[in-house]
Amino acid sequence: MEWVLFSDANVREVLIKATKLTKRYGGFVAVDGVDFEIYRGECVGFLGPNGAGKTTMVRMLYCFLPPTSGDLTIAGLSVRDKCMEIKQVVGVAPQEDNLDIDFSVLKNLVVYARYFGISKGEALKRSEEQLRFFQLQEKRDMHIEALSTGMKRRLIFARALLHNPQVLLLDEPTTGLDPQARHLVWDAVRQLKKMCVTIILTTHYMDEAEILCDRIIIVDHGKIIEDGKPKELIKKHIGENVLELDYDEALISFLKQAFSDARIETMGERMQVFTSKPYDMFEGFLHEHKLSNVTIRKANLEDVFLKLTGRGLRADD
Repeated sequence: MEWVLFSDANVREVLIKATKLTKRYGGFVAVDGVDFEIYRGECVGFLGPNGAGKTTMVRMLYCFLPPTSGDLTIAGLSVRDKCMEIKQVVGVAPQEDNLDIDFSVLKNLVVYARYFGISKGEALKRSEEQLRFFQLQEKRDMHIEALSTGMKRRLIFARALLHNPQVLLLDEPTTGLDPQARHLVWDAVRQLKKMCVTIILTTHYMDEAEILCDRIIIVDHGKIIEDGKPKELIKKHIGENVLELDYDEALISFLKQAFSDARIETMGERMQVFTSKPYDMFEGFLHEHKLSNVTIRKANLEDVFLKLTGRGLRADD
């Protein structure tokens, strides 16, 4: 790989910039005049319920969909008239399996690299490097149909990196993977961040976004409703800890008295209490009321996501 290690964390170069970016389908507004900036070397998670508009935003980033109005530039190139140039600087690892089943693992990579004008010898060299990077070198001569789901996902990831892109788009990169393969992908993302590759990640796994992303952009109804670092968003919207317990209507009044600022949510047979109060306040309440089947846990990004976007199911994007 030929990326240069990022040496100055204080340099903030805007690599991607959207201004009033809009996408309409007839009378339906999928993306509604959004503004955002993404810096070189960042890993940014685009999160949102199905149908929120995040997929449409990401598809505009790699010129799969043209904007209806507004501006979107990547490395100074406009998606309106520089799509060929943008495809040279953006790597895409889609969620769907679009590997060529007629080719071996190695040939899938070599043929793909040739689309970018990479010489045959260099394409072979880069392909071998990627196979080692993703621990697939022993599968180089196997046909695609013989690979597990996890191996296919890693191969798609490897393919997206063959032309040394400045920007890598990862669409649900660990869906369907076992824990070992999932952590291998996470390790690859961390290494790429050190190499100053800018990564845009879409995922429904909130723990994945919280662990990997420097910044989170939450999208709903075609608009950006929140933008910030994971820990800062958790502290802003939820607090430090969450109390979970079995639903008991009689307890609600006591909870509201003990935690005057509390937000209490009911999920079936369970209640969640969100408050800015410290951990020991929860412990004091439990000591007084002697409840069973109770959990005190750290607040997380999923709590933020559900608070901002709701718990109802949505139609697909």
